Amino acid sequence: MAGVGPMTQDWEPVVIRKRAPNAAAKRDEKTVNAARRSGADIESVRKYERVPTELKKAIMQARGEKKLTQSQLAQLINEKPQVIQEYESGKAIPNQQILSKLERALAAKLRGKK
Repeated sequence: MAGVGPMTQDWEPVVIRKRAPNAAAKRDEKTVNAARRSGADIESVRKYERVPTELKKAIMQARGEKKLTQSQLAQLINEKPQVIQEYESGKAIPNQQILSKLERALAAKLRGKK
């Protein structure tokens, strides 16, 4: 049927786009830097709840009395050494389960010491 009648398209163009970035991709360092360069508003939220100074000192003191290293204490309570390090440096967000494990392992009261 070549050459018979005018030639027309009878389909619609299809546009394929990338999906919108998910929450994790929006926090990606590369994405944040690109947003800064373009002048977009960047919202940053900090976690405010941290280990109190009294608790940090109590953990370090009790661990010192038991003559345990951070990694030995972590092994006793089945946690990573980084967890103990974060608690003693004050960077951890307090977790009641971990605190109770620490109290048992160190045989010391860490909560409600006022």
